[in-house]
This record gives sequence, C-alpha cells and structure tokens, in this order.
Amino acid sequence: MSLRALWIISHEKGEHASIRFSRRFATVELRAKRLSGSSYVAVPEDDCFLQLLLTELGLSGSKQAFVAQRDDCLYRPRSPALELHITAPVKGTLWPVLAISQAHLTLACLPLVDASPGQRPPLSSLLSESQGLSFLAGLQTFLLAPGSKQDGEGLVSRLALLPSVLLQKQPAWRTGLYRGRAVVNVSVVETVRSMQYGNRSRQDLWDVYGTVACKCEVEGVLPNVTVTLSLPPNGSPLQDILVHPCVTSLDSSVLTASSVEHWDGSAFSGPYKFPFSPPLEPFILCSYTSQVPVPPILGSYQLKEEESQLHVSVVLKLHESVKNSFEYCDAHLPFYNRDQMGVVEVKVSSGQLDVSKEKNLLVWALGQKFPKTREVTMEGKILFSGPEPGPSEPLCTGLTAYIKLYFKVPDTTLSGCSVDQHSVQVYSSAKPRIVTSRELHSKDYWIWNSTAFSLPHNHKHKSPP
Repeated sequence: MSLRALWIISHEKGEHASIRFSRRFATVELRAKRLSGSSYVAVPEDDCFLQLLLTELGLSGSKQAFVAQRDDCLYRPRSPALELHITAPVKGTLWPVLAISQAHLTLACLPLVDASPGQRPPLSSLLSESQGLSFLAGLQTFLLAPGSKQDGEGLVSRLALLPSVLLQKQPAWRTGLYRGRAVVNVSVVETVRSMQYGNRSRQDLWDVYGTVACKCEVEGVLPNVTVTLSLPPNGSPLQDILVHPCVTSLDSSVLTASSVEHWDGSAFSGPYKFPFSPPLEPFILCSYTSQVPVPPILGSYQLKEEESQLHVSVVLKLHESVKNSFEYCDAHLPFYNRDQMGVVEVKVSSGQLDVSKEKNLLVWALGQKFPKTREVTMEGKILFSGPEPGPSEPLCTGLTAYIKLYFKVPDTTLSGCSVDQHSVQVYSSAKPRIVTSRELHSKDYWIWNSTAFSLPHNHKHKSPP
C-alpha cells in the first residue's frame, strides 16, 4: 500500500476544525511526480487542504449554500473518493482523496494512483483505493476504542503513538494482550435499500450490502484466526469486497468482483476464507455488496383524491425467499402539506394501526410475521379537516407521497451469506467458544405513491428527511 499523505481532523460541524495529525511520505510523493509528469499536482499545505476538504464535505460552516464545483448537477461525486480543486500556487485537481467520518473525527488519505499521466481509471480497478479505505477503517478502530471519548485522554494518547505505530511492521491495531476465557464472535449483518415507484416509466431500485463484524477474545501476542463465508448453491458472488488491514492473505480473485462491471457468471463464488490476526476491540473484518433478483418486500401504494377525502390503498408482499420471522416490521405513512388529520377510516388486514393526527402520520405495526399468504393490505379514507396545518415537505406536494418500511429479520441474509461455527479456525493455546449470527435489516426502504403525477428527476436518488 502506498500513501502520499495522511490527515486526521477533528471538527464540530465544520467549526473549531483542526488537523490533529498529518504525515507526508516523501518517497511515495516522488513516485507520484514521476508517474504524473506534467499533470502532477502537489499535496497542498495542511491549512489549505483542511479548508478544501471541509468545503467538499459541506462542513465548512460557510454561509454560501451553493458551491458550483461541488453542487452543480454536472458534477458526479464518487464518495468516499473525493476530488479537491486547488487554485494556488498551481491550479489542479487532487484525486482520489479518501475520507471517512465518525462523529467529530474525519480521517483522510491520498493514495498513489499507478496510471498513465492524465488518465483516471475506474475506482473499481484501483487496488490502492481499497487498500486506502481498509487502512482508514483500521486506523479509525485503533483511534476510537470502545468506551473512549474522542476529545478524551484515550484519543490523545493514541494520536501520540501514531508516529511510531506507522513505522511498525507488527499490527498497529493490536495494542495489548488479552487474558481470560477465549471467545470468538462473528456476526454477518446485511442491509437492504429500495426505491419502489410502481410505475413503468421508472425502474425500481434496490441494493444489498453487508458487513462481517468480529470480536476475538483470544490469548497470545499474534493469534491467528480464519473465518470462512459460505454462499448457498447458485448464490450470486459477493462483490466490492473490502477487508480490514489485519487480514494476512487473500486470494486476488476475491477482490476483483465489482458491482459496476458486467457479471458474466465466471466470478469467484466462494467459499471466502479470511485469515487474520485480530485486534483486541470489535472490528469490521470485511464489507461487501450482493446483487439479489428482487427486494424482500414488494409494495403497491395508491392515493386518490375523492371530494375532500384521500383514499388510501396499500398492498405489501413478502417474497417467498425471505424468512417469515421478523424482530419487527413497521410501515410509516406520512402526509405532508395538508391540514391536520380529522376523520380517519382506515383498516388493515393484519397488524395494528396507530394514528398520529398531529403529525399526519400512520404507523402500521405488522408484527413478527406476515400471514400465510405473505400479503397484507390497507384500505380506507382520510379527511384532513384539523384546525392546524400539518408538517410540510417541499418534495411531497399534491399526491406525491411515500411509505417507509422499517424491519429486521434475525438469522437470515438476502445473499444467503453465512458463517458456520465449525468453519472458524483459531490457532491458540486455548480452545475458544465460537458464536456466530446473521441478520437482515432495512435502511432507506421507500415505496412511492404510483398515482402521483410526477416525481422530479433530480430527486431520483434522494430521500426525504
């Protein structure tokens, strides 16, 4: 892995921002200069870099709401790979600047791009980007140990260790020894997002991404652990895999599968073996994406104005491939830019309906199971005749409205990815107890009213607050 520069920044919504640590790597910078030739752009001074990064992230605290180079619709950001536009002393673009944030701490680095002058390869083909993101994730885990405060003594002491840590060949993330009963906990968590329009003119969207979290309480200076991820027969290969720096070796074919490239069926489909020497703290062993053929819950949402009333019709179908056992499953139906609700005559075929007239909100608690038909419905009418206006939302005018689903399904994943207890190998003096789990939950799962006149195209990938 080759980095041109590294920065650690603390801030509070852009205010009181300061660089807590920075490092430039002269030998790597010399390679960057030779590779780039006349298109070489030098790494700016810390103060200049800080302002450019905060502006790009929208954290500068500036009263200027619109920044052309950042907010123009022609600019297509590729987060977390940012481009910073430098104007002095030499005009140019710094790319790709990788940045990850947690609370009031932002970590950024500039990896070396091994490419011909003037060329910008696809991000998916850049090994340096994956390595840089994995390095930042490991560094974030090292700095923000569980239970420590970012402005406390724990962060200060770890920042003080960084100069020597960056020179060590042994894992920087393992800062001590564990003593106690040996336990290895591995958890696979998948998140599904969806945008369903119910309209032939708009393609429904969904994606799945997962993380494998580990906590390894194992004795020894450098204990070795191997975790194996398995897929069901004919399962879609995992893609866009990023691994923690503690992973000691990996088949190159694991890292080449990318969601932005056409899959021809020849991609590596597992099993995926990850040998590593674990940190003491809980950490993310790897992350991935997966292409699934359908979203777990398909929805139909229709609103019709009938005189002074709004007719509501909803159908939700649980796909047959999804386990019918929820920890929770709720559907929220907000109504904006109307008077407060008056008379609500709405019935559901399953679950319970809670009406909040002040918030113009219907909360449909579907419970822990769909019925045997795997289909639930809502039908009824709402009269908005309250004494006060309800909440407003610029996007949801007229019949433009949405349902947002919140659900969690234990002991399942959409990709079928799992970790068998017997596949976890631990090379240590004491035999550990192995605990594995998996779960699926939703995030940004929207079902739009299909009878709305239109949805602005520039909001296609944006979600209401």
